[in-house]
Amino acid sequence: MSNDKLILLIASLVAIFAVTALVRWLGLGRGGAIADDAAARAEAEAAFVGFRAARAILGRDRQAALVEGADGSVAVLKCHGVHVAARRLPRAAIRETDEGWLAETGEARFGTVLVRR
Repeated sequence: MSNDKLILLIASLVAIFAVTALVRWLGLGRGGAIADDAAARAEAEAAFVGFRAARAILGRDRQAALVEGADGSVAVLKCHGVHVAARRLPRAAIRETDEGWLAETGEARFGTVLVRR
């Protein structure tokens, strides 16, 4: 390997490590979390026009939540990176399991959401 190629390789590695350090220092790429029950209710009300949140069940890992609406419908929330994605479901789409509550959205892209105990 010639000296020019070796210098280029080392410079490339230094640049990769520098960008990685900068990304970590800026806090980019971290996953989000739902702060608490109040934040879950606020997210659901912001996601759906006219939705009035009655109560929320926040997952242990704060990655998902179920928010019961005053009308009996349920908003399921899940973290998608630093953002929260939401879907409105009928109560029948939610079932309790040993691990928590399973929300089956019927959407391949959104998937099934587990709100952990």
